[in-house]
Amino acid sequence: MTARILVVDDIPANVKLLEARLLAEYFDVLTADNGRDALDICDRTQVDVVLLDIMMPEMDGFEVCERLKSNPRTAHIPVVMVTALDQPSDRVRGLKVGADDFLTKPVNDLQLISRVKSLVRLKTLSDELRIRHDGARQIGLDEGLRLHDGRLDEQAQILLVDSRGASQERIIKSLKPIASVIAMSDPQASVFEAAEHAYDLVIVNSNLEDYDPLRLCSQLRSLERTRFIPILLITEHGDEQMIIRALDLGVNDYIVRPLDPNELVARTLTQVRRKRYNDRLRNSVRQTIELAVTDGLTGLHNRRYLDTHLRTLFARAMARGRPLTICMTDIDRFKQVNDMHGHDAGDDVLKEFASRIRSTVRGADLACRFGGEEFIVVMPDTPADVAKTVAERLRAMIEMRPFQLRSGETPLMLTASMGLATLGPGIVTPEQLLKQADNALYEAKNSGRNRVVAAAA
Repeated sequence: MTARILVVDDIPANVKLLEARLLAEYFDVLTADNGRDALDICDRTQVDVVLLDIMMPEMDGFEVCERLKSNPRTAHIPVVMVTALDQPSDRVRGLKVGADDFLTKPVNDLQLISRVKSLVRLKTLSDELRIRHDGARQIGLDEGLRLHDGRLDEQAQILLVDSRGASQERIIKSLKPIASVIAMSDPQASVFEAAEHAYDLVIVNSNLEDYDPLRLCSQLRSLERTRFIPILLITEHGDEQMIIRALDLGVNDYIVRPLDPNELVARTLTQVRRKRYNDRLRNSVRQTIELAVTDGLTGLHNRRYLDTHLRTLFARAMARGRPLTICMTDIDRFKQVNDMHGHDAGDDVLKEFASRIRSTVRGADLACRFGGEEFIVVMPDTPADVAKTVAERLRAMIEMRPFQLRSGETPLMLTASMGLATLGPGIVTPEQLLKQADNALYEAKNSGRNRVVAAAA
């Protein structure tokens, strides 16, 4: 795993020690001996993880971390505070300014490398989402997001897996101000619970009776419906092997007993905010993909989507020897609508026309806006006679029901012409099938409009 790690410490010996350990694992290492240089490096260079000493002159690690997290260019860089301080209050303070974890001096090699690798993996996933989101935002498809957009407008929903009732009660009491907690003692049942409901965080206590807590973490990470839920592991002080293995399995964070309630709340808030931020990024990417293949006016799929999926449906029909029919339809004399009533009225007609297509075709059919006032319906497993019945039903619906205009003008009576083409001998490409449907539509137009014409077999 290659990544660029920035080591920040004002003591050269500490820098050299961490640098040597990271270089041995083939990380690219940058160094800084003060906070200002660290901020400058992060601002102008790609950095994947910052190992940040707390006790530095002029600007301590808390301030450096706070500045990194408040800058949109650097807010997504994971920060691990490396410190001789080992008080819960110091960890809580660090978490509140955005630190992702802590390593206590002298730094344990296994913990250092496993924590860095874990954070690099998480950052890589988040970076991929952000790159896609930023690309969409640059072309105006979405608004910008920042890490603090994962704010807690709603109470967090947390699943606690803990075998002991007394421990459950203490944790629920600590998290009550920020979260609604569902506690379960059965690890197997908790997997189904996490998969069926929307949780912001799963807390796994390693005190599970007769069950390996890491197996539970592994199951949560392997299931499609739970793999993006953060996991916070509660473990014993000094159980380094469990922590290292947990991080390798994809556990997001850990906290050791005895639990400090303030630290538990701080770590929980960090994970919930990141979860909600990444959820918004995923939704943004999903919406961007939908926008890229959806016609913005009518809500139907667009030409780009048609070009891709018609090839798939065509190949499937050819391979299985199944029928496939295309209906190409065009609003008759649509130019007159725009000329006489304006383009707003034309848009109203197009949207209503698309709505009528959507209400007529089956769920398996593919309805697209081909361009302008032309629409296409691809009907898999549909022979010519059935397709003609569907097209006639749509044609009648267009002719018989007036089109309402938002301007309040008199509703318009319109008609549509339709051309059908069915997969048959001599057709070996989707383009040929589309051409036949286009020819049939042309014939429908030339022979008087407001009719359905099927291409000759």
